[in-house]
Amino acid sequence: MTVITRFAPSPTGTLHVGNIRTALHNWLWAQKNGGQFWLRIDDTDAERSEEAFVTAIRADLDWLGLARDGEERQSARFSLYETRFAALRDAGHIYPAYETAQELDLKRKIAAGRGLPPVYDRAALALSDDDRAALEADGVRPHWRFRLDHSAAIEWDDLIRGHQRFDPTTMSDPVIRRADGSWLYMLPSAIDDVDMGVTHVVRGEDHVSNTALQLQMFAAMEATPPAFAHEALLVGSEGKLSKRLGSLGVASFRNQGIEPQAIRALLARLGTSDPVEPIADAAPLIASFDFARFGRAPARFDDAELAAVNTRIIHGLDFDSVADRLPPGMGRAGWEAVRPNLAIIAEAADWWRVIEGPVESVTEEADRDFLAEAARVAGNLDWSADPWHTLTAALKASSGRGGKALFLPLRRALTGRDHGPDMATLLPLIGRVRAMERLAA
Repeated sequence: MTVITRFAPSPTGTLHVGNIRTALHNWLWAQKNGGQFWLRIDDTDAERSEEAFVTAIRADLDWLGLARDGEERQSARFSLYETRFAALRDAGHIYPAYETAQELDLKRKIAAGRGLPPVYDRAALALSDDDRAALEADGVRPHWRFRLDHSAAIEWDDLIRGHQRFDPTTMSDPVIRRADGSWLYMLPSAIDDVDMGVTHVVRGEDHVSNTALQLQMFAAMEATPPAFAHEALLVGSEGKLSKRLGSLGVASFRNQGIEPQAIRALLARLGTSDPVEPIADAAPLIASFDFARFGRAPARFDDAELAAVNTRIIHGLDFDSVADRLPPGMGRAGWEAVRPNLAIIAEAADWWRVIEGPVESVTEEADRDFLAEAARVAGNLDWSADPWHTLTAALKASSGRGGKALFLPLRRALTGRDHGPDMATLLPLIGRVRAMERLAA
C-alpha cells in the first residue's frame, strides 16, 4: 500500500501556525513511508474563496520546503460530487429537509429548554411525496442531510487518541448540501479521500466528531476509510487557546527573521515526547516522526522557544545557503565571523557596516594614550598572520594592562560596541588601514 496523505486548506485566508503544523505532519508521515503528499484546495465556498489565497498557500508550502506530489481543487470536481450524491440519494443515505434556519434554531431552543441535546428530530423523514411536492410548489427548496445509521456505534482506533466510540443516536444527521445547491465540507471531503486514494488523514482534534460522521459516509460509499490521527490543538505560551495563533503565519515568521528550518524543527516535535532540537536537515525529523510519540495534552507554542531554535539553526548555516541574503561584499570569512552573534540573518548587515565603517565610538580620556600606542603598534603588525593576538600581546607588554582594561577600549575603538564577534576573526576583516584610523581617532 502506498501511503497517501493530503493537506486540504480552504483558500479563504492565509495559513496560520496550526495549519502549517498540520501540513508538516502530513508531509512528514508521507516522507517517512516513501509515500505521497498532496495539496487539495477545498474551494467549494465560491463567495469566500480567493485565488490570491491559493497562490499564497502554494508559496508558503514552497518556502517551508513541503514539496507536493500533486494538487487537486474541489471546484474542479463538482461532477464527481453530483454522481456520488445521486447514488447515495437513490440508496436512501441522503434525504431532503425543508426547515428554515429560523425553524431549526427554534427546535434547538425547545430541546435545550427540555434539557435535551440539540439533535435534529428527523421530521423531514416523515414527509410524504405529496408533502414535499407541496413545499416545493410553494418555492421552498430543500437542503440535504446524510442519514446516519443508528444500528451500531461508530468506532475506530485513532493513531493518536486510541480507541474512539460515538453513539450515532446522539448526533444530528449532518447537512451536506445547502438549499442553493452549494456543498458543505463533510461529503465532498470524504468523496475526495476515496477518489484520491488517501490512506491517512492527520488533522486537529476538533475534527473528531466529523470523523465519526464521515466514517458512515465511507461505509455508505462501500469504501475503505483512511486511518485517522487527531492531534491536540496548539495553545499559546500562556497555556490556553489564543486568537493570536490564528494570525501567526509565514508572512509573520518571515518578517521576524524566522528560518523555515526552525519552524519545521519546532512544529515537528511540538506535542510529542521528543525534545525540540535545532535540526536543520529534514531527514532526522522524518526518521523520528511517530504518532505513538504524540500526547493528548495541548501542544504549547512559545515564541521564545521558536526564537531560540532559530538562533541555533542560524549558527549552523553555511555560507552557500545564505549568500544571496547577505549584504553586498560580505564573503565566507565575513559570514563565519559574525554568524555566532546573529539571532536573525538580517543582523549580518549590521555587523558588515561595523566592519566597513565608519563607526562611532566613545573613548575614555584615560584610554587615549593607550589607543594612540595601539594605532602605532597596529601599523607595524604582520596582518597576514593573527593581528589581534599579536596586537594585544604587544600592548599588554608595553602598557601592563590586562583583561577588560586591555580588550574593551580596543573593541570600542575598532567596532563602536562593547560586545560582538570574536575580535580575532573581526580584525582581519576590518583591515590595517581602517583599524589604524579608528584607533588613532
